[in-house]
Amino acid sequence: MIKNVSKTQIFPASLVSIAATLWAVDGIVLRPYLYNLPVPLVVFIETTIVAIILSPFFYKQFPFLKNLKLKDWIAFLGVAFFGGALGTMAITRALFFVNYVNLSIVIFIQKLQPVFAIILAAIILKEKLTKEFLIWAATAIIGAYIITFEFNLPLLHTGDKTAVAALFALVAAFSFGFSTVLSKRALKNVGFQLGTYLRFALTAAIMLLTVVITNDFKSLSEISINQFYVFLIIAFSTGGPAIFIYYYGLKKISASVATICELAFPLSAVILEYFVHGKILTPVQWIGAMILLFSIIKVSGIEITSFFNNRNEQN
Repeated sequence: MIKNVSKTQIFPASLVSIAATLWAVDGIVLRPYLYNLPVPLVVFIETTIVAIILSPFFYKQFPFLKNLKLKDWIAFLGVAFFGGALGTMAITRALFFVNYVNLSIVIFIQKLQPVFAIILAAIILKEKLTKEFLIWAATAIIGAYIITFEFNLPLLHTGDKTAVAALFALVAAFSFGFSTVLSKRALKNVGFQLGTYLRFALTAAIMLLTVVITNDFKSLSEISINQFYVFLIIAFSTGGPAIFIYYYGLKKISASVATICELAFPLSAVILEYFVHGKILTPVQWIGAMILLFSIIKVSGIEITSFFNNRNEQN
């Protein structure tokens, strides 16, 4: 039986779940309005806006950058590349390919993110996972699957581009899982506030180079006033603030626990589907929701010091 439930762990774990919920809002509600724009340009604009907004707040902390070691910079560059650039472009491209009509295959493959993250956390961060953790992690993934598909197999026949969408979703799952692990390492010697800024600033630089190479700047003229407002909404909700509270939570819990808490995304996606498209949860989906929530609570409520023998953890 799991014991030693710690309130200090539940709060940051809850923040990670809230961040995942905001990302669901981004994917289900906001990002579809940007469908006609090149994916690299979309990611460049959203990250650059956040970086510009955050600059006045964090410029006084720039002298602290000299305290970062080479491994810290490598970790932040990895976060920017895998999480900010590659992962975001891949999941956006996957959603564009299925035209936001049938998201099942994309969401299904995203369920692999915790698998990648847990394996990489054990390898890179030396997080020693117990049998208890693996049981509850597997239970959470099962609950997330039931929410999305009930007891059915994923619907694969969504069009000719489904296979390509699945490939991009797989790339996104690996990238976001790797980013979670790298983010935990990157935050080792820096506060979550400056960590948030570095994540967006470095991603904006990477995406600037990407947009120049792809010559997507020519599509700037295609951005409508409504899309500009969408970019601003993303910047002030699912972009900067979401990463801010995510890093605050991640700073205080392990990467393995964080990636399970991120499974709040499918639960939020299903609820949003009801409000946006009128699709109500079935009794079976409610069962999956309860399984997922209970598993997340169990995972996040475990006393980290007794659950992981991780000397690199600094809370």
